[in-house]
Amino acid sequence: MPATAAVDGRVSVALCTYNGAVFLEEQLDSMLAQTVLPGEIVVSDDGSTDGTSAIVERFATESPVPVRVLRNPSPLGVTKNFEGAIRATTGSLIVLSDQDDVWRLDRVERALAAFDARPELQMVCSDARLVGADGVSLGTTLFASLSIGPHERDGIRAGDAFGVLLRRNLVTGATAMLRREVFDAGAPFPSPWVHDEWLAIVAASRGPIELLDEPLVDYRQHGANQIGIVEPTLAYKISRLMQPGRQRNRDIADRVAGLASWLDDAREPAPRADPSAVVAKAAFERFRADLPRTRWRRILPVLLRAPRGEYQRYASQGALDIVRDLLQPA
Repeated sequence: MPATAAVDGRVSVALCTYNGAVFLEEQLDSMLAQTVLPGEIVVSDDGSTDGTSAIVERFATESPVPVRVLRNPSPLGVTKNFEGAIRATTGSLIVLSDQDDVWRLDRVERALAAFDARPELQMVCSDARLVGADGVSLGTTLFASLSIGPHERDGIRAGDAFGVLLRRNLVTGATAMLRREVFDAGAPFPSPWVHDEWLAIVAASRGPIELLDEPLVDYRQHGANQIGIVEPTLAYKISRLMQPGRQRNRDIADRVAGLASWLDDAREPAPRADPSAVVAKAAFERFRADLPRTRWRRILPVLLRAPRGEYQRYASQGALDIVRDLLQPA
């Protein structure tokens, strides 16, 4: 803990663990090394059977920051584990944390500065340096691996984060800080959604979000991540073109239909949401899921659909998904 570190009581950390003993201590140490310390840390363990619990207990005893430890009686999975951890926090600004990363010393300070500069912000997320199990840089960053394009950045900066994220998720929870009201509006998390993508779209429905280009987290890739990143090499992109997409598109349509239901029943206003775009996105993904199994029979419906601009607006890879829909196996 830096001798001059301030404590900001607005900030709570929601940290989820599951058999993370190998890397957990390094993550916890980086929390206490922050230039601005959180007011509390909530750790929710999802039934670890390694040394995770002992590490957390020792940390809770020694930490100068108050620590609350939750233990799920039976494993809930990463999304519901995060839901429980966030629910237990008391701060107005919540930092999400994985168990195997390392925070840059000013991660909390930089995110707080963004919120203080723009009170209307609902969520801030940053870039991250991708590192291996040994903590050594893999030579790229999270935003680069996601291939975030200028049009997506421009859309978010122009206030259309909802439209950008409806097309595809760009938010990784391990880099995010959000307002408590975002969680309150979005809980309980619907089961088809991963916690970070759901919180991101809820945040974007309420107001602006901000992407910080600084890598404020070392995002560790070690082969046992509960959620990780795959480098978008040419070989990977080609392999994705040839993966069956029918079930993937059905799953996306189901998630988006759930978003439409949430908007219909929302307890609080979602002024940045576009319900008509949500309905159109769901219909588009159902169209893709229902394409003929025989490749040549897909040509006409895909080519008739393409000029409508839906691939550019709603498909995660834009025009490349036209090729995917024509080539992928049934």
